[in-house]
Amino acid sequence: MGNCVTRGDFEWVYTEQPHTQRRKEILAKYPEIKTLMGPDPHLKWIVSGMVFTQFLACYLVKDLSWKWIFFWAYAFGGCINHSLTLAIHDISHNVAFGNKQAKWNRWFAIFANLPIGIPYSASFKKYHIDHHRYLGGDSLDVDIPTDFEGWFFCTPLRKLLWLFLQPLFYSLRPLYVNPKAITRMEILNALVQFAIDLIIYYLWGLKPVIYLIAGSILCLGFHPISGHFIAEHYMFLKGYETYSYYGPLNWLTFNVGYHMEHHDFPSIPGCRLPMVKKIAAEYYDNLPHHQSWIRVLWDFVFDDTLGPYSRVKRLCKLAKES
Repeated sequence: MGNCVTRGDFEWVYTEQPHTQRRKEILAKYPEIKTLMGPDPHLKWIVSGMVFTQFLACYLVKDLSWKWIFFWAYAFGGCINHSLTLAIHDISHNVAFGNKQAKWNRWFAIFANLPIGIPYSASFKKYHIDHHRYLGGDSLDVDIPTDFEGWFFCTPLRKLLWLFLQPLFYSLRPLYVNPKAITRMEILNALVQFAIDLIIYYLWGLKPVIYLIAGSILCLGFHPISGHFIAEHYMFLKGYETYSYYGPLNWLTFNVGYHMEHHDFPSIPGCRLPMVKKIAAEYYDNLPHHQSWIRVLWDFVFDDTLGPYSRVKRLCKLAKES
């Protein structure tokens, strides 16, 4: 695929992230948006249904051939698992049980993690707060690719490989960019997760365990739903660092596509983000957005101006912990 043609550095800016000011303006003009904040009473039931659906699938796939294990992992189970990672994203903002029940949210995230097969929820929570507080922050926001990723994955073929390897980079990048001490909740997350994996293996053998883990890896890699990883913050237009997507896949992803709205109001659950856009329409309707995650992936791979370097970065001061 030839030499790299994408630019050789991130887009450095020296301004505050746009969401802080927009949040202030919208709340001043539409204070009723505050009524949208708070827990989603339906989330715990939807997530529980998805978890038990995957446990039923483990029983149903236990005698299938390996080719069908991987087929159903990609076409069905992985879609549920990817959706569960986005439920965990919402739960990390305490929208399952509310801010006053923070521990319940952490426990429920561990429960939502079970079909994913690999402990994930506690570590995600630890780093996701930084993504909001220090959006694009150098050495703070681990959602930003490393210099190596930007330098190496810069041709169509390499960018395609990078998309396949997204789960690997998302799990290892924090350890390199912004390592943090392992927490008690992460240890608990791992113990519970591996205990359930062993129980599934004991009951039904290796195939259901592979079905769960393979589905997670495949559908967090090169998959239509994974278009949201690129759509959210990769700079398709200069000067814009967050983008929303208003297409039908929001139905499967807890409205993660409403990403500008989410960063403006992270305490509003995904189910109510369309109301934010409706109430404050003049703040969102004229901003660039995506209509297709598949088109996002296509453009990312084949547009020479796009690559892992296509991110806004800024220097951020560490906030004082309260």
